[in-house]
Amino acid sequence: MSETDRLYRFLFEGLGIRGNLVHLDASWRAVQSTHPYPQPVRDLLGEALAAVTLLSATLKIEGSLILQAQGSGPLRTLVAQANQASQVRGLARWEGEVPSEGPLSARFGSGHLALSIAQRDGTPYQGIVPLDGPDLTAAIERYFRDSEQLPTRLWLSANASRAAGLLIQHLPSQPLLAEDWERIAILAATLTTHELTEQRAADLLYRLFNEETVRLFEPEPIAFRCGCSRQRIEDTLKLLGADEVDAILAEEGAVEVTCEFCNRRYRLDVIDAKQLFTGQPRHDPSPSQH
Repeated sequence: MSETDRLYRFLFEGLGIRGNLVHLDASWRAVQSTHPYPQPVRDLLGEALAAVTLLSATLKIEGSLILQAQGSGPLRTLVAQANQASQVRGLARWEGEVPSEGPLSARFGSGHLALSIAQRDGTPYQGIVPLDGPDLTAAIERYFRDSEQLPTRLWLSANASRAAGLLIQHLPSQPLLAEDWERIAILAATLTTHELTEQRAADLLYRLFNEETVRLFEPEPIAFRCGCSRQRIEDTLKLLGADEVDAILAEEGAVEVTCEFCNRRYRLDVIDAKQLFTGQPRHDPSPSQH
């Protein structure tokens, strides 16, 4: 079986500790294809995408998990999303040159990191922590330490061809001995960037944890999917209101909206736009443009 675009779940038998390992390949390149990200932005976005995929796999929800970092520095926004169907998407916004090294404050300035759970039939949940520390891993681990009180460790890496990550976490439903957690964390911390991005999953887990009893489950495929649609665009325009849409029509002659996640362009001419507010049957819509 191919090891590209796969999520691997594993369990330390009898220890109350679970783990996830992810490799994003074609899905990661699809995210990159939408915008010409400079290397420092690209790598952070890849790490965020790997992280949100790992974290979403720990939740039992019908919906999605969104990781969003916002700051006042050159890297303004980082958004990564994964849903229960193992579909991912992400984007970043920046201004000027983003440093390739240094703490998060050098790249984001002052800001915050938010993890949001958007459920299909439930109240949204969001947790926020300051965006500080040496890297994205430290900020996410701080979130779980401060907001969830759930022992969690992450290792992330990304380059042009692959985004990868490893997670270990206490199983909330089982007891955890401090010495077990410390031992597994020390073993995991011997992981190298090359191993994380290049080594096969089974080989990697054996190298790290060969003296532990580890159960590795069947891998799950990961895919890029934006989720935008004409209906969602129309719903957004309705929220703007008829006056705002009329003003756009008067100035531009049509309403054009481009999805930031996939670059798909939606165009509504005067008739399309007017019918959003009349309740009349619509004619065939103008096709989306790529």
